[in-house]
Amino acid sequence: MQSKTKRTSALLLASALAVSLTACGSNSGSNAGSGGGSSASSGSGGKVTIELAISKSSQDSAFVNEDLLKKFEDQTNIHVNLQLLPAEQTTTVLQTKLAVGDTPDLVQYNLAGADSDLNLSRNFEILDNEAWTSRILNKDVLSADGHVYSFHVSQDTGMQGVVYNKDIFKELGLSIPKNYDEFLAVCEKIKAKGITPIFMPFKDAWATNIWPSAALADYASKSDPNLWQDLNSGKRKWSDVPELETIVNQQYDLFKKGYTNADVLSDSYDMAVGKFLDKEVAMMFMGDWLIQDVVNKDSNMHLGLFPIPYADNVKMGASPMGGQLFIPKKSKHMAEAKKFLDFLASQEVAQQIVNEQKYVSNFNDVKSPELPEYKQEIVDNYITPKNTVTTMEAYMLVDYTEMYRDYQDVYAGSKSAKEAIAAWDKKFQQLMKDKGIAGFN
Repeated sequence: MQSKTKRTSALLLASALAVSLTACGSNSGSNAGSGGGSSASSGSGGKVTIELAISKSSQDSAFVNEDLLKKFEDQTNIHVNLQLLPAEQTTTVLQTKLAVGDTPDLVQYNLAGADSDLNLSRNFEILDNEAWTSRILNKDVLSADGHVYSFHVSQDTGMQGVVYNKDIFKELGLSIPKNYDEFLAVCEKIKAKGITPIFMPFKDAWATNIWPSAALADYASKSDPNLWQDLNSGKRKWSDVPELETIVNQQYDLFKKGYTNADVLSDSYDMAVGKFLDKEVAMMFMGDWLIQDVVNKDSNMHLGLFPIPYADNVKMGASPMGGQLFIPKKSKHMAEAKKFLDFLASQEVAQQIVNEQKYVSNFNDVKSPELPEYKQEIVDNYITPKNTVTTMEAYMLVDYTEMYRDYQDVYAGSKSAKEAIAAWDKKFQQLMKDKGIAGFN
């Protein structure tokens, strides 16, 4: 999480991706609100367009609501153009944009990832002195190395586990499984009723890691507290952790047993909401943000979240907070980008977002709403009793997108779990060496 130097691989990618990046610029993004897509001042009224780069999988973000962006434009004469980046390529594209100077004015990402993947301190503006920071209740979720680098109106951290349809569980008389064997039994009963037990949208490579990330973090917290330090110092390799192979195989076995969608490598995350709304699937390994996206479409949906059941007595995975906004140091419209954050941080707008999204407010003058049932359950059952564990992302010092792709190879049948972990070991060694991490030279 403490990225201080840019990986040389990002620079090597620059020339290869420079042409394709043009397609991710102002003319390829989704134009939100009125106005054109040019990033320069335009028109007789002096309108300025700022570019906000965001993963396509996050296009339902509260910050890019069409009405909200139009309100900002009406008030400021600043148009926000969205650069929708392919979910599976978001990290690589942003790394290259930052390396070649094709810099957006705003980036939506998560803090841990920005620190490890995007060289936070080198590439992004410190926001300590912005007026809104004086109203923040919990600066830790927005900070790294003692500085505020990101913006969010919420202090929630995303919880990762198994999203499940409560109504289906109730209809079938199912209880939340407390271990892997119980989970298999639940899947079998759901399948017997003609419902797909689990939706795996593994066309988006990152989705392959929800199960391993939370499960391995839980294992480490209970049985191997030195795991992350050993991996990040070169003392151990990933293939020296047999529990990881077991965890990866557990998830793959669910696919082999026919408890998932057949086309796991063709189906994508953006299909997930519809799958739940249509009651085609009963469960999915994902964060609680998916629940809110579903409920936003249909308030009559009853979804919940339980921990990844790889073993007994598992804690809920708490992922590093996602969806924050960052301003690159090379933003071409720094003042306008900061105005956008000021707008979102205003008491009126922040309250509107918090109310609509059911966030726990991070501003001292914005009131948190009554939490929805699923979130209150998470607070009562996991957060308050401190039955959570920070997921793997928080401990990574380098971009581990390649790990996801190795997992995809398992489902393609080209690698075993053991071979996928060995392949990641080689890539991890090189990434850590490129970054100059001690123990990898």
